[in-house]
Amino acid sequence: MNPYDPIAHTLSINRRSFLTKSAYGLGSAAFAMLAAKGLAATDAPSAANFSKGFLKSPHFPVKAKRVIYLCMAGGPSHLETFDWKPALKKLDGQPFPESFTKGQQLAQLQGAVLKARGSFIDYKKYGKAGIEISDLFPNISTHADDLCVIRSMRTEQINHDTAHAFMNTGSIIKGRPSMGSWLLYGLGSETQNLPGYVVMVSRGNFPDQPISARQWSSGFLPSKFQGVQFQSKGDAVHYVGSPEGVCQSTQRQVIDEVQRLNGLLRDHHYDPEIETRIAQYEMAFRMQSSVPELTDMKGEPQHILDMYGVKEAGDGSFASNCLLARRMLERGVRFVQLYHRGWDHHKDIEEQMPYSAKLTDQASAALVKDLKQ
Repeated sequence: MNPYDPIAHTLSINRRSFLTKSAYGLGSAAFAMLAAKGLAATDAPSAANFSKGFLKSPHFPVKAKRVIYLCMAGGPSHLETFDWKPALKKLDGQPFPESFTKGQQLAQLQGAVLKARGSFIDYKKYGKAGIEISDLFPNISTHADDLCVIRSMRTEQINHDTAHAFMNTGSIIKGRPSMGSWLLYGLGSETQNLPGYVVMVSRGNFPDQPISARQWSSGFLPSKFQGVQFQSKGDAVHYVGSPEGVCQSTQRQVIDEVQRLNGLLRDHHYDPEIETRIAQYEMAFRMQSSVPELTDMKGEPQHILDMYGVKEAGDGSFASNCLLARRMLERGVRFVQLYHRGWDHHKDIEEQMPYSAKLTDQASAALVKDLKQ
């Protein structure tokens, strides 16, 4: 019997660990091969055809080509917007029926004395369908026949971030792609000089809830499909210009060399993020000229600026962002998402609701009118 050798024992491998490690290794190799074949079969967009989507032909006839998504972040009161409830108006000030709240999650209202509260604003019927819209939105109401008002949607999410995530991704769990990312993944973009999915955020004066970047995340899709946030005030993209003393030809040489090195890495092993990096370097270089041209609104007629209510182009307002969104669509951006923070009204609703509506009503209606013309 050989004496115990601790070094030999450490270097040896028993049957169980051998089978375990072999299974993991073979499984990983098999998965990598299948993934590579699957991605190759879908004709994954490369840096050369970066703007193309994965959907070869649409499932249904195409009616809409681009999307502007206006999100009033925080949770506007449905009772003061598009959901007229005359019976509740009659119950205003009376104790709230217990049957309405029993077993419900009431967040900050636990233990409070609850009273029924009807809308403090009046409603009128607009358009051929007689859609009931509150008097807070005199401009949007002029487009009643262009609206589809859905009053049947509901959710069990009572917190802002998870509710936004559920609305954007269909799940409260992180890691799911947002709707803009899915759209870009399927249909691609119509521009190679700007991102296909752009996000902008504006806000009012009242305290509001932050908007997390996971709302425009690409989740498990390659990161080239995630939304790109443009700044609402000042330069839309930080450091979009060349550094002082660096000309474009020099910068082009640097990018070409970086791309060559990334290409060598890509040739050794397939990784979607390498393709993303290559494409985004090219995109960033082209954005040095496309973004300043996009945000320069000097060519916009004064009557258009007045229609939106833009006091100063690029001032960070919702009105300025709406006009910029229209300019993005004209340049081939597929999906534009505008968040306006400031709708988290826990109190003083008679003051805060009219203020928030005034910041968004005119520009929202102007955007519809501008796109139609």
